[in-house]
Amino acid sequence: MNRTEKQQEMGSLKERLEQSKIFLFAGYRGLKVSQISELRSELNRKQSKLKVIKNRLAKRVFDEKGLSALDAMIDGPTAVASTGGDPAQTVKTCVNFAEKNDLFVLRGGYLEGRVVTKNDLVAISKLPSREVLLAKVLGSMNAPATNLVGVLAALPRQLVTVIDAIGKKKAA
Repeated sequence: MNRTEKQQEMGSLKERLEQSKIFLFAGYRGLKVSQISELRSELNRKQSKLKVIKNRLAKRVFDEKGLSALDAMIDGPTAVASTGGDPAQTVKTCVNFAEKNDLFVLRGGYLEGRVVTKNDLVAISKLPSREVLLAKVLGSMNAPATNLVGVLAALPRQLVTVIDAIGKKKAA
């Protein structure tokens, strides 16, 4: 790799770091190409990317950005999964793949400006999907209105029941 290619690679990495909501680091030593391709295609379906990075270039980029804490996550062959979309989907995909393949080792990540550990990533993967969370919030917001309508509808119904009972009593 010559100097211009290295500069292009560093520029590409900087751009991905700025545009991505998550940068997930993992070791992949010993995995077959077919397994990595399977993970790549799964991530592509979720608008995410998996790229093998050059350690030295990545450390340079992180040092320039003031993210030297990420240097600890780069050791040996390193793959980076990133997305500009929903970070939880990327995390879930990578954690599930790591559970199935012992050779794919999650190291940690960088999520929306914060360094996260492997344990944090596992916790994120156990969260419900964005759609489920939005549905729960909407249901919580909708419940008071539904209850109010039920109470307001019950008042006239009770009044009619009382009037009907009075009418039957007078008729009897």
